[in-house]
Amino acid sequence: MRVWNRHTVLAATLSVLLGAGCSTRARRPLALVPVAPRPAAPEPPSQLPAYRLPAAPDLALISQPTYDPVLDVIERAEAAFERGQQEYRTGHLEMAKQEFNTAIATVLQSPVTAEEDKRLQREFDRLVDRIHSYELEALRQGDGFAEPAYQPAPIDQLQTLTFPENPQESQLVDGGPGGILHIPLVTNAQIESSIKYFTTGRGRPTLEAALKRSGRYREMILRILQEEGVPPDLIYLAQVESGFQPRARSYAAAVGMWQFLAWRGKEYELNRTWWEDERMDPEKATRAAARHLRDLYNRFGDWYLAMAAYHCGPECVARGIERTGYADFWELSRRRMFGSQTRNYVPVIIALITIARNPEKYGIHELEQEPAWSYDTVAVSSPVDLRLVAEMTETSVDTIRELNPNLLRTTTPKVSEYSLRIPLATREIFLKRVEMIPPEKRVFWRWHTVRYGESLTSIAKEFKTSVRAIAEVNNLSPDQPLFEAAELVIPVGTSSSVGDSGPLAAPGERHVVARGDTLSAIAHRYNVTADQLIAWNGLDSTLIQVGQRLLVAPLDGPDVDAAPAGAQAATPARPPSGVRQIASTAAPPPAFSRPSTRIASTETGRLIHRVQKGESLSQIASSYSTSVQELIRNNRHLGKVLQIGDPVYIPAAKK
Repeated sequence: MRVWNRHTVLAATLSVLLGAGCSTRARRPLALVPVAPRPAAPEPPSQLPAYRLPAAPDLALISQPTYDPVLDVIERAEAAFERGQQEYRTGHLEMAKQEFNTAIATVLQSPVTAEEDKRLQREFDRLVDRIHSYELEALRQGDGFAEPAYQPAPIDQLQTLTFPENPQESQLVDGGPGGILHIPLVTNAQIESSIKYFTTGRGRPTLEAALKRSGRYREMILRILQEEGVPPDLIYLAQVESGFQPRARSYAAAVGMWQFLAWRGKEYELNRTWWEDERMDPEKATRAAARHLRDLYNRFGDWYLAMAAYHCGPECVARGIERTGYADFWELSRRRMFGSQTRNYVPVIIALITIARNPEKYGIHELEQEPAWSYDTVAVSSPVDLRLVAEMTETSVDTIRELNPNLLRTTTPKVSEYSLRIPLATREIFLKRVEMIPPEKRVFWRWHTVRYGESLTSIAKEFKTSVRAIAEVNNLSPDQPLFEAAELVIPVGTSSSVGDSGPLAAPGERHVVARGDTLSAIAHRYNVTADQLIAWNGLDSTLIQVGQRLLVAPLDGPDVDAAPAGAQAATPARPPSGVRQIASTAAPPPAFSRPSTRIASTETGRLIHRVQKGESLSQIASSYSTSVQELIRNNRHLGKVLQIGDPVYIPAAKK
């Protein structure tokens, strides 16, 4: 008996199949070649020989990396916070808020609770405090972490009103020459009720406020309507929609002076990005509205139907015409082809046009209108902070926002070229000043005109930067006095020096550890690393104690960095009227008279002064006929705030 293994059977099967599939070939008899069976495996021995494993190395001597879940959570939370800081500084307030929320959620969702590890509790408290400070700062700027505020659209209120309808009794009042540039006027009960509402009823304050506001945009709107070949009377459609408010927003999410929905605005090249919404650009939106109304008139051949289609959509009007066979607004209204809001919409616009053509008849006397919209434009090639723009043009952020209501953020868009509106007659001074700030710093840095009584120290405190950073960027000495009206570039940001590197602290500056401080937080605050703090302070670990004084900058820094507290000279007297002095290079006069006795010793062969209560480096320098700079150069161990008893090495007098 032959024994067939599975390989033999498989080979035979394949041969049969291949042969069957080739009908054009002659079939040959299949020869099956048996394969000898595999030898049986040997029986395992009844008893295995003894086998000894080699000795394992001493694992205690091998440094094994350990995973710390708490440290991982803290690092991820800090990373989210850092991203939020960066978004905040570049004006992305909503994105900053999202990142800050992520940082908080990371700690709260940690597998280890704050009760189990106090490091998490400290991290959570620090995050809350820092984020809260950013929120307060954002609120002081007027917009918090949100977009600028919108105004309610008057169209929402008008759509809640009801007027008596009797379209069959409409009478032609002013037929005019007809054509595309003229809207014929009719009158009926509905229009008369609307006129009464705006002239003697609750709608009169709304009418007067809109007419006053229209003065700002009237000239621009009429110019564009004429350029696009549509009747100038259509300006009152904007009055109904928004009351001439560029940042009006309706319940339906229509936005701008002409109340475009996002998709309709996009049809007419009104784009919305993170940076801006062109539906709120008065000029661009007016041109888009004029073109849209012209397209609707060309489709329906009637301005009443064009206005109705502007409100309810062209398909709504087209369906009404198709169903009834009438291309007449009043007939379609009578047959209820429009909703009640659209049936009121057109009569209200006709009522406003009627009042505007005969203001004396309806008791609307000449109102004092807002000044016409006038401005200069500048092309900016990189994002610019609106506060910087306001400072350079000597106006307010609110004014810049009013000129650019389409901007959603505190910075201009990040595009290769953006046309920014600035106050009239400020173009040249803005272009001159903005060139003094590197393009990549225009979302961080600021501009400041020195006021009477200010010093570098007070200005640094106001802008939350350092004396050294301001002095470095403006090519000044840290203890240099300032004159009123001096113009300064203010570096603000994570790293404020010109080269964007190195610590912001002065050489030898110290930080007094407060409750809740951690080494990493202190390092981040002064733009250094925790390892640097450990090295400069000779620490054995990252543990620090409340009240401990830590070096936050190396002792061997530049010769002159920032003046210690008390070293700033008082602001000199006002310069003559009309004279603008950028900065004085003359040395300041001694601020203090020389004391009658010197409190000094000659320890280690050097003249040493021990700081007394109320003394400053400026006073000590004056006492020993030297300068603050010389004292700093010879006393790198001192911080900005002198402590009673601190040794001050007095340099030898130069021969």
